Amino acid sequence: MNRLEVGKITNTHGLKGEVKFIPWTNSPEDFESIKNVYLPDNTKLTVKSIKYQKNNLILKLGGIDSIEAAEKLKGCVVTAERSELAEIEDGEYYIADLIGLQVYEDTGEVLGIISDVFNTGANDIYEVKRDGKKPLLLPVIDSVVKEIDVEKGRVTVHLLEGLLDL
Repeated sequence: MNRLEVGKITNTHGLKGEVKFIPWTNSPEDFESIKNVYLPDNTKLTVKSIKYQKNNLILKLGGIDSIEAAEKLKGCVVTAERSELAEIEDGEYYIADLIGLQVYEDTGEVLGIISDVFNTGANDIYEVKRDGKKPLLLPVIDSVVKEIDVEKGRVTVHLLEGLLDL
């Protein structure tokens, strides 16, 4: 997957086509490496300027020069080329790379596949879809997640007592 979702346009800002934007990057500053964004219809827009407003951004996008043009973008989830995204640290992963990974218990038993990742503030939670069972929610902490191998498409976990009962 060469493009990843990087945020959502939530509203207009002013009369000259700027938009309010919620970045889905680790920090709003990570968005500064992105030169272009893509709309759901694959329209490519150049990021002309970025202003900070609390945890949101105000973006000026090339070709969007009026409030009417900006209004049409409300609610759009935008993507960016993976190559333009800020470097991630060792041990960090893009959510898009985790979705679909096979989850194995450290005993070798297949538990299911990661279907979603939630951020709780303290740590992430992997939602593991299981055949014929309720999804399993796994805290992403060192005592549970033992190994992530995106290349092999697998995650190895240790199930602490009570995790299967949640």
